Amino acid sequence: MIRRIIGPVVFGAFGIAVLVSLGVWQLQRMAWKETVLAQIDARIGAAPVALPAAPDPVADRFLPVVVAGQLTGDELDVLVSRKEVGPGFRVISAFETDTGRRVLVDRGFLRDEARGLPREAVGLEVTGNLVWPQEVDGFTPAPDAAKGIWFARDLPAMAEALKTEAVLIVARSMTGDGIDPMPVDSSAIPNDHLNYAITWFLLALVWAGMTGLLLWRMRRKVE
Repeated sequence: MIRRIIGPVVFGAFGIAVLVSLGVWQLQRMAWKETVLAQIDARIGAAPVALPAAPDPVADRFLPVVVAGQLTGDELDVLVSRKEVGPGFRVISAFETDTGRRVLVDRGFLRDEARGLPREAVGLEVTGNLVWPQEVDGFTPAPDAAKGIWFARDLPAMAEALKTEAVLIVARSMTGDGIDPMPVDSSAIPNDHLNYAITWFLLALVWAGMTGLLLWRMRRKVE
């Protein structure tokens, strides 16, 4: 009897050990991700600095900046939806800085019914964060040129359309025209490691139960 159960016991113990170790690894990943998110939030909320001469998509991601200049009136509207508000648009504007650079400013959310209202091309100071959105995939529709509506923030394409640098500042300060800033935060960065850990631990429990059932049935046959 002992010889017969050695194989199932070893196999069961090995499976449980592997599944539990995967669960523990996910808990470790969760702790690491929480540290990273805390660092991102701290950087987002830091004191703004001048816009770098050549912003780097990796080193300068979420960098808080402040720029002074003029809205040019050249804009794109990106279709979005906000909880408890409904559909609307992110207003992406070309912005000419006092130093002569042309960059993009994500001014924030504009309700659908306000889209047709006139917008002023005014001088202002913008405080915000540098972002390089990755929202475009194979299922993203092409912009509707007739209606002037985009369906994702495609930074290279928007920069080409508005003849600016491929630099996007997501404003956290008001820019007027009833547009509500949509500041950057870390909420959009997934942290599902706890769910993964629970899944692995539950699988380990199931594996243990199946191993126990197999041993019980083997014992019954002997009896």
